[in-house]
Amino acid sequence: MNGLTDWLTSPLRGTLTGWQWLTLLAIPPAVVLLYFLKLKRHPIEVPSTFLWHRTIEDLHVNSIWQKLRQNLLLFLQLLLLLLAILACWRPSWEGTQFERDRKIFLVDTSASMSATDVAPSRLELAKQQILNIIDNDLKSGDVAMVISFSDRPIVEQSFTDNRRALKRKIEAIAPTQRPSDLDEAVRVAAGLANPGRLAAEDTDVAAADALPADLIIFSDGRYRTIPQFTLGNLSPTYIPVGDADAANVGIMAFSAASTPDLPGKIQLFGQLQNFGKSEVNVTANLVLYSPDRHLLDAVQVKLDAGDVGGVEFTMDTIDGGEVRLELDSGDALALDNVAFVGLNPRSRAQVLLVTPQNDALETVLRTEFSKTLADIQVQGTDYLASDTYKQQAASSVYDVIIYDQCRPDSMPACNTYFIGELPPGDRWSVEEKQSLPQIIDTERTHPLMRYVEMGDLKMIVEAQPLVIPAGGTSLLESHVGSLIAIAPRDGFEDLVQSFSIVGIDEKQERFANTDWPIRVSFPVFIGNVLTYLGGSLIEANQSFTQPGQPVTLRTDNPVEEITVGAPNGESYRIPRGASNTFVFGQTDTVGTYTVKAGDDKDVSQRFAVNLFDVVESNLPPAEILQTKDDDIQRAAALQVKRREGWKLLLIAALIVLLIEWYIYNRRVYI
Repeated sequence: MNGLTDWLTSPLRGTLTGWQWLTLLAIPPAVVLLYFLKLKRHPIEVPSTFLWHRTIEDLHVNSIWQKLRQNLLLFLQLLLLLLAILACWRPSWEGTQFERDRKIFLVDTSASMSATDVAPSRLELAKQQILNIIDNDLKSGDVAMVISFSDRPIVEQSFTDNRRALKRKIEAIAPTQRPSDLDEAVRVAAGLANPGRLAAEDTDVAAADALPADLIIFSDGRYRTIPQFTLGNLSPTYIPVGDADAANVGIMAFSAASTPDLPGKIQLFGQLQNFGKSEVNVTANLVLYSPDRHLLDAVQVKLDAGDVGGVEFTMDTIDGGEVRLELDSGDALALDNVAFVGLNPRSRAQVLLVTPQNDALETVLRTEFSKTLADIQVQGTDYLASDTYKQQAASSVYDVIIYDQCRPDSMPACNTYFIGELPPGDRWSVEEKQSLPQIIDTERTHPLMRYVEMGDLKMIVEAQPLVIPAGGTSLLESHVGSLIAIAPRDGFEDLVQSFSIVGIDEKQERFANTDWPIRVSFPVFIGNVLTYLGGSLIEANQSFTQPGQPVTLRTDNPVEEITVGAPNGESYRIPRGASNTFVFGQTDTVGTYTVKAGDDKDVSQRFAVNLFDVVESNLPPAEILQTKDDDIQRAAALQVKRREGWKLLLIAALIVLLIEWYIYNRRVYI
């Protein structure tokens, strides 16, 4: 009785009330009962009953029921009633909200989409959802296209109504280890849906007619910058992929350096971050591959929710190899649980110091530590006019040239360090001279500022704040502006220090412009200059190259070609570019890459590619996709709409009624 009561009050019973349903459901049994009844015969008086024998037989029947016989009309009438009852029930099925006949699927393939917080992975789940839409919601005449994207878009399949081709392309989409950038992907889609709009640069897409389309984005919504696109005729839907409570611990930095305090040793530092909502304990392992695996050290690290922590190791200097920092965390994203540093064969940088006289700088460059890093040549400022200098500067004889209170007529084919002067040309400039600037900040993440504590710097007499060229980085900030900065130049880097170490006053007398040379941070900084700009022992870019970023490589000898070996086993032959540099762009895989110069079979150098991306390691999906003009709200899931089936059932009932009418009339006619 309780079950009947629950059913009568259930919202699933359609538009009829409970008693109306009971009345309707009583009709089929009543129809069946009619076929059990016998026909009642009326008495007829005739002259002779012999001629009406069968009528006489019926007069002897006392029961009103007869045995039910097979009857096609009965089955048709019951089917008609069943269809009518089902129509009153108002059956329906769920379908997506997408109504337009053109659909554009955007699939995020960035590093975070490899997370396994949803099974089997975020990318695989997104692909399965797209396949379901194609199977269940693409109607005849609908067309769709598929675009995958990380930091660049790839048109996997242009507009087509071929479901098999769409599904084949979707199933073939593979994850990448690159960061995510939605902007260019939507620009490609907008170029197909909005008249007069262009697709992304360097992207050639055979576009169909510019018509409105549903833009369906499958992603975790994690991007570095706000996309600068306008949706126009695109109707966007953001389908978040991933668990909102996904926890992750990742390595955000890992580097190696030699220091004067520990000769013959290498110090390695790693930075870890807990992106989860609870405290975690992880084990950080330092592993050397040369070529076999050797566990060097391990430490336990406790991180509170959202906390950042560090690990530090010391190892003996080795003659080349690969060092890894590995986390035993067992979280959802494996890519940020390992970081790489490639140690190069021991070599000393070739350094030229051009100076009028700088006893403090020359003293630091004559220390045993500096001699282990570089072969240093000291020349006066008149050396810049010699043919020997011009020839050597143009042929990349030196790894780095230090210009102290002087500058050449043109930039050399190597890295440079300018002290108290600007490089030639108009890329660099300075503001008005300021007295006693106060240090307020340093760029601690840059290798040049590693272990450099500028809090001990008490005085700078005069300095001119720098105006840094595009792409440059300020390393030392004062209350009047940047005092030390670095900027790239055609495969090289130029370090500029706006204040001199030794100044010359109006009487042409020398004076100490700063007390930096007597502080501990000064020799540490000069050591970083020799290591970073000179490329000695540890290559400068290895700890800061992320997947997809190009790397500029240099060789000691002017070879015409180098061979780069990737962690996945692929090898690439790169021809020489300008100034004996080689630009390598196939950095799609995290790990350590090896470089062989010319026909040499030995590895001449190594560089590392690491994820090191706070955005990709922060796994919980974004609540909203922020754009320049529109904010795309997340959908809790694939939004559904009710698709009614009662009309189809009534049409079927009408067809059954016509069949029943035809059969009945034909039987009567016969």
